[in-house]
Amino acid sequence: MNHSPVIQAIELTKHFGSHQVLKGVDLQIPAGSVVGLLGTNGSGKSTLIKCLLGLLKVSSGQARLLDEEAWNLSANAKAKLGYVPQVVKLYPWMRTKQVLDYAGAFYESWDEARVSELLSLWEMDGRKQIKTLSTGQLQRLGIILAMGHHPELLILDEPAASLDPQGRRSLLRSILEMTQDQRHTVLFSTHITSDLERVASHVAILKDGVIRYFGELDELKDSVKRLRISSNRPLPTDFVVPAALRTRIDGHSATAAVASVDEETIGQWERQWEAKITIEDLNLEDIFLEMHDG
Repeated sequence: MNHSPVIQAIELTKHFGSHQVLKGVDLQIPAGSVVGLLGTNGSGKSTLIKCLLGLLKVSSGQARLLDEEAWNLSANAKAKLGYVPQVVKLYPWMRTKQVLDYAGAFYESWDEARVSELLSLWEMDGRKQIKTLSTGQLQRLGIILAMGHHPELLILDEPAASLDPQGRRSLLRSILEMTQDQRHTVLFSTHITSDLERVASHVAILKDGVIRYFGELDELKDSVKRLRISSNRPLPTDFVVPAALRTRIDGHSATAAVASVDEETIGQWERQWEAKITIEDLNLEDIFLEMHDG
């Protein structure tokens, strides 16, 4: 896999008037990776994506895409991009197939066979007018439009938000198929952590206008654990587990999420606190909540 960054944000800030949304984002996404962007509603995920795409001009810092400045992307770079916005807006009077044919005329690499395959897979009727499509159908059409030319870089903003479970499974399968050769890169924002766990190689967590974590998903899940602490004596109200993301205390018991832990440290803590400590694995949703609320 080529690990040179396809997406770069360097001290990227964005404000709207006096409201600062992004406060110094640093992010480098390697080629061939599938990156899930996590953050609460209003955390700035869509703003970050639009800055990275050059749809919004950064207030300061840099946004680079395919080794070019995002705000001044060349036609060649744009031809390698696929983008699905959170809300897909298309000409309401056109028919589905007309929209696809119109878009395909702009790309030398447009794959008519792949487009027809996706239309069939997602049960889309090419004769239907855009104005008659449901929100979920519009979302599916937006994804087909973004994938029809086999983009080197695919960026999706909450792509599964309007899809039913079947549509989400089909989307995830398509992302997996697309990235098998490790030459295509995907960045998608989502609040559905179970989807991210199925396909992502990396995860980026956006909080308070900066990236609080970026790294491999498996590495994150291997490192962050929950400790259940049961002591022989009442724990003080100011009881703290060193380097914990968050600690909750209830009499003789406590739980804490820690970013890393080893058996030697656990043994020291058990002796120090006269306690029994058990270690639990966490899924991505639990980890996100611990990191966000901690």
